[in-house]
Amino acid sequence: MTMTVELGALEQVVDRLVRDGRYGSKSEVLRTGVRLVQEHEARLAALLGKLEEGIKAADEGRVRPLEDVRAEMLARFGTAVDE
Repeated sequence: MTMTVELGALEQVVDRLVRDGRYGSKSEVLRTGVRLVQEHEARLAALLGKLEEGIKAADEGRVRPLEDVRAEMLARFGTAVDE
C-alpha cells in the first residue's frame, strides 16, 4: 500500500539516515519508527494496567505501611529513599 506523508522538518532526518547508510530506504526508516511507536504504546498500556491494579488494591484496602515499603526498597536497592 502506498502512503503519502508530510514530515516537515523530520524529512531531513529521514534523508540523513538513508544517506548515511543506517537504513536502506525512507520506507525502512518510517517502518522502524512505527514499530517503535507500537512498542511504546504497548509499554504505556502495560504501565497503565499496573496503575489501575494499584488503584484497585488501594480502594480495596490492600495497602502496606510506608515504613515497610521503604525498608524493602532499602534492602533491595541499598540506598536511602528521600521522603
